[in-house]
Amino acid sequence: MAKELRQIAIYGKGGIGKSTTTQNLTAGLVEGGKKVMVVGCDPKADSTRLLLGGLAQKTVLDTLREEGDDIDLDLILKEGFKGTRCVESGGPEPGVGCAGRGIITSIGLLERLGAYTDDLDYVFYDVLGDVVCGGFAMPIREGKAKEIYIVASGEMMALYAANNISKGIARYARQGGVRLGGIICNSRNVDREVEVVRAFAKELGTQMIHFVPRDNVVQRAEIRKKTVIEYDPKCHQADEYRELAKKIEENEMFVIPKPITQDRLEEILVEYGLMDALEDDYRI
Repeated sequence: MAKELRQIAIYGKGGIGKSTTTQNLTAGLVEGGKKVMVVGCDPKADSTRLLLGGLAQKTVLDTLREEGDDIDLDLILKEGFKGTRCVESGGPEPGVGCAGRGIITSIGLLERLGAYTDDLDYVFYDVLGDVVCGGFAMPIREGKAKEIYIVASGEMMALYAANNISKGIARYARQGGVRLGGIICNSRNVDREVEVVRAFAKELGTQMIHFVPRDNVVQRAEIRKKTVIEYDPKCHQADEYRELAKKIEENEMFVIPKPITQDRLEEILVEYGLMDALEDDYRI
């Protein structure tokens, strides 16, 4: 019997470390022998940079503009760290068209060119920011990605974005099989961060699947255009990403989230003293 391909979309507020988390998580999976394809769904085309050693990969949309529709798979798919297959959707020319169209075009082309091979264990879609409408919702709207993970932190806007993403997941879950697998907390070292993210996840009906501590080795690895696992495989942070990979590998908790109101979100922040901290920051 053929193994099931797990297609996973990673969402989160812009700047939360979503692409960095996805690439380091991927490194943990391929190091363990898994076959993984990463499809960058951000017009910045930086979703595979650490896996490719900083190679400026030509995007699907740029390739189509330059070469036309009759192209080979190797023009848009490059092999990165330990055989990871890397694709960047790209975006339209500035000021022209919808960026989300790149995702729709890319996935359709990858399917036609046979990129979704039987030996793949995972496909990750690294999706721009917290946008879950139009083209950016395509991986979940069209049933391509059945699992969603949201990268967040204990900060108010990160949780606000995660709640909005949950609204989109709940909407599309009614017409397809998409489910939320959990919240990945990418720490920003805010007060009581683990507690507030766990409380928020519980309200949604999901879990904080892993807490990724803040560590400057992540930035050092990025400067050298590598994942942490490649840059410093014996460091503690590399083990954190391996643990995240293991938890996603073994995860069995998939839910239709129950988004909360803005008032309830603020109540949680007040309960854990975060609103007071914000007010103190503004007074300073």
